[in-house]
Amino acid sequence: MSAGMGGPRPRAETRSTIDPASDRTADRFAQLAVELHHAGGVDETVDAVVHFALQALNCSHAGVVFSARGGQPEIAAVTERFVAEVYDLQIAEQDGPLVTSLRDRTTVLIRDTTTDGRWPNWAARVAGFGVRSVLDVPLVVGRVDNRAVGVLGLYHPHPDAFGPDDEAIASILARHAAVAVASARHEETMAAAIDARKLVGVAMGVLMERFGIDGDQAFAVLRRYSQDTNTKLRDVAQHLIDTRKLPPGRSGQRTQ
Repeated sequence: MSAGMGGPRPRAETRSTIDPASDRTADRFAQLAVELHHAGGVDETVDAVVHFALQALNCSHAGVVFSARGGQPEIAAVTERFVAEVYDLQIAEQDGPLVTSLRDRTTVLIRDTTTDGRWPNWAARVAGFGVRSVLDVPLVVGRVDNRAVGVLGLYHPHPDAFGPDDEAIASILARHAAVAVASARHEETMAAAIDARKLVGVAMGVLMERFGIDGDQAFAVLRRYSQDTNTKLRDVAQHLIDTRKLPPGRSGQRTQ
């Protein structure tokens, strides 16, 4: 159990005053938008989101999980190790509020983990960490496909900690985060694609100089080795650049 996760106290003593329509809240989100714009990449973006959640919302801990096409969800950021354990349990069992929020693209509120009966195994584990209230909000991008790129999770040691204002603020934060994460992912993908093209170009130059072939032939050689070895084209190119040799073929013999 992390520091500060004590026993229940009256709700009035732990609630923070949050007004989604207040000038202060608007200023906070304006500041967040600037921070997300200047974030260096996906990791920096999600770190900014979870730390903003601690400042702007009535939560003691927070985390973000990304969706993964064709794979399991990926833990992107947590403010405490136990939050990662909470996520790991749900990812392993493919059950829990995180899974539901990600799959159905809907907000899931657990008012008290000791009485909520929807996910008993998960709830018992989370209650053991001293968490009583949980709010999972999907990070949804676009109005057409309504695609969820992840889930923002908020945690509190006291029951019934999240009210309507918290949900409203969390939803606004999730929309900001979804756009920022999608943008950061796109930029990283584009940067990786540019790097890959540069690598392939250098590798083609090596082949053209070594074997006296033209660019089309050099690219065909790289593509054939990529297909034959089930290796990404950029990795074939990197191997050639590093070793001046093409990777092993299916027979296990290297081509000099």
